[in-house]
Amino acid sequence: MSFLSKLFGNSDGQISLYQEQVEKINVLEKTFEAFSQTELKEKTEEFRAKIKAGENSKDFLPEAFAMVRESAKRTLHQRHFDEQLIGGMVLSEGKIAEMNTGEGKTLSATLPVYFHALSGKGVHVVTVNDYLALRDAVWMGQIYHFLGLSVSCIVHEAAFVYDPDYKVADKLESANIEGVRDEERDSKGSFLVEKSYLRPVSRREAYFADITYGTNNEYGFDYLKDNMVYDLSEKAQRGHYFSIVDEVDSILIDEARTPLIISAPDVGSSELYKEFAHMAPTLHENEDFNIDEKRRAVSLTDSGMEKMEKVLNLPDLYTEKNIRYVHHLEQALSATFLFKRDKDYIVKNNEVIIVDEFTGRLMPGRRYSEGLHQAIEAKEGVRVQEESRTLATITFQNYFRLYEILAGMTGTAQTSAEEFHKVYKLEVLSVPTHKPLIRKNLPDKIFKTESAKFNAVVQQIKLCQSIGQPVLVGTVSIEKNEKLSGLLKVAGVSHKLLNAKNHEEEGAIIAQAGKKGAVTIATNMAGRGVDILLGGNPPDIAEAEEVKNAGGLFVIGTERHEARRIDNQLRGRSGRQGDPGASQFFVSLEDDVMRIFGGERIKNLMERLGVDEDIPIENKLVSNAIESAQSRIEGYNFDMRKHVLDYDDVMNKQRQTIYGLRNDILGLFKNSQEKLKEKSLETLKEYTENVINFHSGESYGISNAEEIFEVIKTMAVDDNATLETLQKLKAEKFENSEELKEKIWQFIEKKYSAKESETGKDMMRQLEKILFLRIADELWMDNLDQMEYMRAGIGLRAYGQRDPLVAYKNEAHKLFKGMQDNIKQNYSNLILKVSQKKEEKPQNVMEKFSKNSSGQNSIGKEEAGRNDPCPCGAVKEDGRSVKYKHCHGRNV
Repeated sequence: MSFLSKLFGNSDGQISLYQEQVEKINVLEKTFEAFSQTELKEKTEEFRAKIKAGENSKDFLPEAFAMVRESAKRTLHQRHFDEQLIGGMVLSEGKIAEMNTGEGKTLSATLPVYFHALSGKGVHVVTVNDYLALRDAVWMGQIYHFLGLSVSCIVHEAAFVYDPDYKVADKLESANIEGVRDEERDSKGSFLVEKSYLRPVSRREAYFADITYGTNNEYGFDYLKDNMVYDLSEKAQRGHYFSIVDEVDSILIDEARTPLIISAPDVGSSELYKEFAHMAPTLHENEDFNIDEKRRAVSLTDSGMEKMEKVLNLPDLYTEKNIRYVHHLEQALSATFLFKRDKDYIVKNNEVIIVDEFTGRLMPGRRYSEGLHQAIEAKEGVRVQEESRTLATITFQNYFRLYEILAGMTGTAQTSAEEFHKVYKLEVLSVPTHKPLIRKNLPDKIFKTESAKFNAVVQQIKLCQSIGQPVLVGTVSIEKNEKLSGLLKVAGVSHKLLNAKNHEEEGAIIAQAGKKGAVTIATNMAGRGVDILLGGNPPDIAEAEEVKNAGGLFVIGTERHEARRIDNQLRGRSGRQGDPGASQFFVSLEDDVMRIFGGERIKNLMERLGVDEDIPIENKLVSNAIESAQSRIEGYNFDMRKHVLDYDDVMNKQRQTIYGLRNDILGLFKNSQEKLKEKSLETLKEYTENVINFHSGESYGISNAEEIFEVIKTMAVDDNATLETLQKLKAEKFENSEELKEKIWQFIEKKYSAKESETGKDMMRQLEKILFLRIADELWMDNLDQMEYMRAGIGLRAYGQRDPLVAYKNEAHKLFKGMQDNIKQNYSNLILKVSQKKEEKPQNVMEKFSKNSSGQNSIGKEEAGRNDPCPCGAVKEDGRSVKYKHCHGRNV
């Protein structure tokens, strides 16, 4: 039976498809061997032209794969195995290819990467760390460049394109890369990768390469940043077409537990709220501001604006730079005149607590949105909570579901196949090994105590080292990693230690773990993506043979993990490409996982048998029981992740809507400014009609008209001509609300035309773009805060026999609908008044952010002088900028 039959089974209709494709690729090998590099590049352009003309790219997949194989032979001196061709086809179809360690996943990926890059839409290859992104961009970049495609690399705070003509003197040594020419190696055989052949470029240029390598964090953060820009030219990414995720289980499951967050400290806002809390009572209704009690909304008049400008010592609040103060003051006015103590909220233990308007019950933990809660805190003289503001956030699940085609590869995926299918709609296919797997997976050794277990591990390591057999030991934490290292030092066993404290050396350490007698102590996930070759890397042939005779790499696991695939990943470091090897887990009843799995029952069994502390149990039934329990824990953890995702999906729909609005505005500004004008007028018209509808019942009443005209007055500049026109309108008798709408809209439209004539069309479009984006960004950040508060307390709904998720969806919908209405309201109240000084340049909020080590984005060190304004934009209570040395430069 062929390996294809073993993979799919004779009855599977897919077998004939794959077998036919493999045979076609193999037949084409001789054809492309005769091609020159120029002819291969011309063939690439021919494929691209066919795709552009509408031809189905699948028709020439065998040719594309055969060309990649030929390029690999000439550049890396490596030839894709038939099994790697199968892996490439699985990936090309948007599935997960489960390929054992050492089977050449990185080389397999070059086939679908080239094939999909022909579309011209860009391909993203996702790696687990910067080192692998750099390595693969140079290593695999040779294949793509030979065929005429461009390759780039995105790493932390840097971006490069692969350029074989670019060489620099200050090369940085990195771990070995197979397949490069001997003259490019140093005396130790290491390849100098980090700068040579990688030319620095902008992130945007890197993303516009045909193929981009990078980490999941970099792709995700760049997506969030792109949705905070103020001009399309500032966007880095150009879409999400095809992505291959290496170590897909690690990235899409393990790391997907923690969302990506861009945040910044809300410096100075608490002082502003206090200042406005003092200012609000000095203003007068219908003179300085208008209150619409029915809609629970407050709007400033021109008189109120003028008073505010004097207090803040600002010349003009109607500039796009200062409109944030308007929002602050309007919330202060709402807190002062609309929200009443002991009715809407109470003050208890120096904290403002909301009172539920329907039940009268207190709602601790809940907060009003859009800065209103802080305004009430300032009004009541309690501490105004000052926290870091979430500017943008997304989970990896929802980021990677953006791609039209998503694929992944790993050595361990089948045990998580259900999660991949349910969350990502990804199918898992196991690709057979090129050579039979002969690794011996020995039964677990189970000890009563942890100390007995570690003593046994040390003895096993000494035994292996005495016969020249290399050992890789996996630990679950840095603490256990260093504890075992200490025991080995006492025992006089030389070894290498690898954990998060020295992760920069990961590639170099793990690559040499297969040398004769080598002992490497590593955390369980260390070294993923780096081959452990017997005899070292590059291998010494004679030494490699000695290591094989000694039994190959012996892998020791010092604890069972909650997920079987992580145990399997550790085992998979041994026995690559048909090499000999062995794996065994040493566990104790004191291990966390063993206690969860029911260690008491095993402990009682050992005591009944009279087993000594230092004598292990090697029982297949016990090992099977552990694996069965692991399966149950995996199911539980999946349910928990799915539960979190269900909530995040609610946020994701909102995110797509708000980002869609931003992209719409940016696109209209760049491509069709007349349509941007239409969008502006539509927003104004919708808002005015909503106000009239809100205050009009079945019969049109004069009391409602009074409120309508007060609202409309706040939208326009409060001059004599405006007041006179509105007085005349108010004195008219209207048959119905539709007639009123028409008259008021004629008034608003006339005001808009006058504003456009005064400002100029170009500046008017600029103002419309900036105002839409500024208001949307500000309210979206408030919405994120509110959603977070709501999510934290929603579980209490279960006590009221309500499904918390259903309640969350309902309340989130109301919250988001309110936010959308507020965007229209704020825009309509400002567009006819706001102005922008010609020398002002709209600031891209992302210019002031950089990622920190916690995986979040925060304010980073900037090119600012000690006495310059802080780049974060913080202001004092008098409106002046906070100096850098007193803000984010304090600890610099």
